[in-house]
Amino acid sequence: MAAAKHFTYVILGGGVAAGYAAREFAKQGVKPGELAIISKESVAPYERPALSKGYLFPQNAARLPGFHTCVGSGGERLLPEWYSEKGIELILSTEIVKADLASKTLTSSADATFTYDTLLIATGSSVIKLTDFGVQGAEANDILYLRDIEDADKLVAAMQAKKDGKAVIVGGGYIGLELSAALKTNNFDVTMVYPEPWCMPRLFTSGLAAFYEGYYANKGIHIIKGTVAVGFDADANGDVTAVKLKNGNVLEADIVIVGVGGRPLTHLFKGQVAEEKGGIKTDAFFETSVPGVYAIADVAAFPMKIYNEIRRVEHVDHARKSAEQAVKAIKAKEAGESVPEYDYLPYFYSRSFDLSWQFYGDNVGEDVLFGDNDPTAAKPKFGSYWIKDGKVVGVFLEGGSAEENQVIAKVARAQPPVADVEALKKEGLDFAAKV
Repeated sequence: MAAAKHFTYVILGGGVAAGYAAREFAKQGVKPGELAIISKESVAPYERPALSKGYLFPQNAARLPGFHTCVGSGGERLLPEWYSEKGIELILSTEIVKADLASKTLTSSADATFTYDTLLIATGSSVIKLTDFGVQGAEANDILYLRDIEDADKLVAAMQAKKDGKAVIVGGGYIGLELSAALKTNNFDVTMVYPEPWCMPRLFTSGLAAFYEGYYANKGIHIIKGTVAVGFDADANGDVTAVKLKNGNVLEADIVIVGVGGRPLTHLFKGQVAEEKGGIKTDAFFETSVPGVYAIADVAAFPMKIYNEIRRVEHVDHARKSAEQAVKAIKAKEAGESVPEYDYLPYFYSRSFDLSWQFYGDNVGEDVLFGDNDPTAAKPKFGSYWIKDGKVVGVFLEGGSAEENQVIAKVARAQPPVADVEALKKEGLDFAAKV
């Protein structure tokens, strides 16, 4: 067995957070040979949101090296050469199968060992697969998932092979909505299937969802709610041909895309660190219960200062910001200094067709719909406030300008009091502009 490779800092995982952490380490003056990124993926860190958006465009599709981190937030594009120039070792196509935090040792599937002084856990999430639940026929060809670039390439190949065919999208969340739009734009006959009473139920109210469901229906997307896929048929080649639904319907399908959520990848650390909310518990600097071990992005259950509770956030914005916070905290600690606590305002966004929405804050309490949410409107512009204990705690806006989106973020942060809910409905976005 080869001798263990030692690094001062190891980032485990090669997603968005790894790219932003590497950039922050470089800013903080990391020395050549001190930092390694160990990633299962075969490419340098990239902006994952592109996979459900630009990567699937029928024309001028996004491809690497175009969307390596950190272009997604207007930063420098870190090509593989950038890592070499900085003396940061990119250890790609390497799966770590054992992590021993006591001896600070990581072991790969090829039995290579890596040791570290400081570890950043940035393992992200894995997709939940229908085969995990033993759904009949779920191992057929062209039943696809989307998490990484390999998945995206399989999807692109299937779209080319089954051109203008029938696509069934299982799931009504982020992936379901974005991929239904992408497949429709590529001239597929698209049906969405999800068990909930409306789409994106973790965020959308019924009033918000009614707009998107109406808009998608007007684009020719069929929506079947309140049921789930219970089985699949395949032809002699093993290619999927139909989706069987719990309600008894059978849908013809050339491609099936499943988007039913993810699970934080924390199994390597079970029993070695404190856990909470399905993730690894950290402080406001992303340090875990084990000194010198940090957890960032999807896997971190961290104190969300604004709401005074521990939360886990699966979103690219938090992946970027938590990575930067952890690295700043690591370097400050070495210098005997400190950095301010992480003070995150939840932020989600999505783009599909000509639509674009943003949400800031917390979607709890009473919701107040404002604006014109008619799905046939030429330029739809509407939103929702969420009011809890007499204060605005969350704001959603479809069709906002960059300035208006900044305004709603300020409102969610400031939590202004609301005396009259009816007046707020009428005022709509004007209320936010006055805060």
